[in-house]
Amino acid sequence: MPVQAIPILFTLVLLLIALALGGFTHQLLFRWLLGRSAEHALARSLLHHWQTPVSLLVPLMFLMMVLPSLYLSESGLVVFRRLLSIGFILSTAWLLICTVLAFRDLILSRYDVSVSDNLKARAVHTQVRVLVKIALVVIAVITAGCLMMIFENIRQLGVSLLASAGVVGIIIGLAAQRSIATLLAGLQIALTQPIRIDDVVIVEGEWGRVEEITLTYVIIRIWDLRRLVVPVTQFLEKPFQNWTRTSAHLLGTVFIYADYTVSTEALRSELHRILQESPLWDGKVWGLQVTNATERTVECRALMSAADSPSAWDLRCSVREKLLDFLQKNYPQSLPRVRAELQNTPESSSLSD
Repeated sequence: MPVQAIPILFTLVLLLIALALGGFTHQLLFRWLLGRSAEHALARSLLHHWQTPVSLLVPLMFLMMVLPSLYLSESGLVVFRRLLSIGFILSTAWLLICTVLAFRDLILSRYDVSVSDNLKARAVHTQVRVLVKIALVVIAVITAGCLMMIFENIRQLGVSLLASAGVVGIIIGLAAQRSIATLLAGLQIALTQPIRIDDVVIVEGEWGRVEEITLTYVIIRIWDLRRLVVPVTQFLEKPFQNWTRTSAHLLGTVFIYADYTVSTEALRSELHRILQESPLWDGKVWGLQVTNATERTVECRALMSAADSPSAWDLRCSVREKLLDFLQKNYPQSLPRVRAELQNTPESSSLSD
């Protein structure tokens, strides 16, 4: 064997040993996690997310350990070291991202937003999703900074910019003021929670549910399946209605306008019967009162409760239809009417003669 080939062969052997040790360590780690995954949900979540990034990170660590022993030229050693550093930084960032996602999935799996009483679940989903996005942005920024520090030219440029760009920093700060305010507003939304995922809200005159909350905007799914994109700052600066802030239960009203001859007791009894037969009524609140009287009609307000806003809407429509049908069939004389009264006067008597 030529003497020149010995360093190359030794280098290849070291690389193969490092990769083999890395793969062996990776297998031991995941066998240990697999043994604990049957008992712990966290281990199962980490096992699911870690496998690919760890399979890259562990061999890179062993390669960096044997790097000083490799028979490479100085330029080749610099290039190889930079490649390993880039791979190590990216793999570490990938591992951190997967760890964040593993904890996210673990937490969200314990809170189901599809159940009827999902107030706490929606609060947790809102906080976790916003905080995860913040964590991913922080990891991405730190990773980009670490990658720039590998290259001397970029590092010197960054240091010179930071040392001599006071005015530029002020200009950038002023230009980014609104963006920073928007990000802080998103963080405030996540902590104070004036809205949560799946909340029923009325914004800009539109009724809908909160479908997605990001650091800069909120997606509202309107009842007709349109999407309304609203900046997060609007929920802190302008008033809006949140129908599920403390509970999903709602009170609904139906107004009936009838003649003064209408029987209020009969209308009240019919309302109670309609509600008892309806599966949409939660059985908590009901009532009928005369809330106004004009020169032509009386205003009767029917009050009823429901478990959530869709049920309240359907219940109101059903009660309105059935009360109108009840009046038409049983008290047609009590429907709104216009009266005119004719009186005999001396002028009219003389004309008739």
